[in-house]
Amino acid sequence: MLNGFATRAIWSGQEACPATGATIVPVYQTATFTLPKVGVTNGFDYSRTNNPTRLAMERQLAALEEGEYASAFASGMAAVAGAASLLSTGDHLIATRDIYGGTHRLFTQVLGRYGIEVTFVDTTVPEAAWAAAKSNTRLLWLETPSNPTLKVSDIAEIARLRPPGALIAVDNTFASPFLQRPLALGADLVVHSTTKYIGGHSDVIGGAVISRDRGVAERIAFHQNCVGAVPGPWDAYLTMRGAKTLSLRMRAHIRNAQAVAEFLSRRGDVLAVHYPGLPGHPQHELAKRQMSGFGGVVAFRPAGGSERARAIATSTEIFGLAVSLGGVESLICSPAVMTHGSLTPEQRASLDITDDLLRLSVGIEETDDLIADLTRALDATEFMLSS
Repeated sequence: MLNGFATRAIWSGQEACPATGATIVPVYQTATFTLPKVGVTNGFDYSRTNNPTRLAMERQLAALEEGEYASAFASGMAAVAGAASLLSTGDHLIATRDIYGGTHRLFTQVLGRYGIEVTFVDTTVPEAAWAAAKSNTRLLWLETPSNPTLKVSDIAEIARLRPPGALIAVDNTFASPFLQRPLALGADLVVHSTTKYIGGHSDVIGGAVISRDRGVAERIAFHQNCVGAVPGPWDAYLTMRGAKTLSLRMRAHIRNAQAVAEFLSRRGDVLAVHYPGLPGHPQHELAKRQMSGFGGVVAFRPAGGSERARAIATSTEIFGLAVSLGGVESLICSPAVMTHGSLTPEQRASLDITDDLLRLSVGIEETDDLIADLTRALDATEFMLSS
């Protein structure tokens, strides 16, 4: 029985190769498979449809989310599009207001062209999540914790209040399956950018959609095969390898992020810190109930406006200035310009994505080194407060 999370991460879908006994799943670097007879396969015929390395990864990811089925995609956004393929012309989608900029762009600039209506709501209030529901509402999209302001939505309560005929999808990228398992809380779909914590080393792009419902899973898999935005076997291999150490890495991410958030909250030249692990966070108690840890992302607003924020972002030595998150290395970014640059200034303002907001992906380096790096950057830019 593979009960423990780390055990599932290491062994689910990772059986020894039956042909050679290889302990590690081989990289099946092939586009096609030789068939024993016309119209007969050994389970594989073309790697867009299925590949043994990808299948092993899908089984691993499904186990981590306590799901039954997983479809892997070539990127997190391809996975979002895969989940959105459940919608048809005339359907209505409700989504968390402060979601990743790429998801917002897909929902507003692509799905709208297909006759799919989207309404953005504050899902931190469960009743408000469904207040916009209509007779044609087919999907509620939650991102919790949200990107980049780290708001937390109550998955179980929202699931309890759902109207008939509506599915719930949860983007679980920020939490990872180690900290939060939405399917167990009542969600129908879990979406990941496996590029982030699951892969964990900033060296492979990928995504996944996971569910327990066979019918839903078959529709996602149909889209996966038809569109063909699938990861190659090397991508699957790297993602599998990263996922095996997810539990170890997340503990370090959490420890460092908590320390960084507390450090920033003590600084007089920091106006606001967003991190669910701080007692002052609006959904701190909910995060304690719903998650087994508070994650590795911290956002903050330094005093001094956008100019100082940008100066800080280019003054750190350990925190690299880059988009993405969830890797072992620490990163810093300006969401208004980088991850959410596709939103209008008015849209960003309504979501509290101010020009002075900085997002940290806190890595697994030594805690003292990370705090020292931020201290140097903050101290070096203090002169801008009086200018």
